[in-house]
Amino acid sequence: MMRRMVMRRKLRDLIQSAATPLLRVASRAYVPGPHLDDALTLARQLEAQGLSATIGYFNSDDDAPDLITGYDLAAIEAATTLKHPAYVSIKVPPLLYDPSRVGTLARLATQHGQWLHFDSHGPETAEPTLNLMTQVQGEHTKLGLTIPGRWVRSLHDADWAIANGVRVRVVKGQWACPEHPDMDLREGFMAVIERLAGRAVEVAVASHDAQLVRQALTRLKAAGTPCELELLCGLPRHEVMAVAKELGVPVRYYVPFGTAWLPYAMGQLLRQPRLWGWMLRDLLASFGQR
Repeated sequence: MMRRMVMRRKLRDLIQSAATPLLRVASRAYVPGPHLDDALTLARQLEAQGLSATIGYFNSDDDAPDLITGYDLAAIEAATTLKHPAYVSIKVPPLLYDPSRVGTLARLATQHGQWLHFDSHGPETAEPTLNLMTQVQGEHTKLGLTIPGRWVRSLHDADWAIANGVRVRVVKGQWACPEHPDMDLREGFMAVIERLAGRAVEVAVASHDAQLVRQALTRLKAAGTPCELELLCGLPRHEVMAVAKELGVPVRYYVPFGTAWLPYAMGQLLRQPRLWGWMLRDLLASFGQR
């Protein structure tokens, strides 16, 4: 077992060493750049295509909570300069679930009439995130929450969002459920959609899986639930955007910024080898633009 772990670690290090130069060139497939201005530039390019943006800071592990708060405040201010309604996604675990910091973000978002969205992390973060949202809801009524389809507790969280008038972004989920690690991702995703349909204030379907997106958006529209497609910038989009266009559903892009793009991109690459093809396509496209 130990020998296998050592070999796996060596293979991972080898892949990282080989992939890093490619990832640096093709980095905009995951994060447009380290600075907020990079995100704004891409957001304005998306606006020219009739698309909206979500802005979010990808923090490094050693970023202090006050530094992250400052970036989030700047992102909220920057979102006001966009023509299409934009909002900011925040990551509350690195903010230490501090109601004072998050309350400050909520008040500023309220001043600008923006949603303030709470990103999803591991299953252990779900309950403290809901507790924090409850504490700051008096500061800001337009709150959003990401709910992964692969957790047993997700249907409960969907009910909580419905009861509290919280906008929901549904994702398949990066972290497995401790109680049911082998849950089918598509089934879990659609279970959350079914719970929200006809009851939620608004739902963002966040997936690049065209078949799943069609199923989810069709169900939400049939129930009269306001909905949109939300995509992560850089991943394949043509097939899934064609579905949104056919169904008459607006499209939004999650546009992150920050210096943590490389660890995130590498994690995606190791978990999903098919991203190699997408990354290489981005690399070739970047050479074609020179």
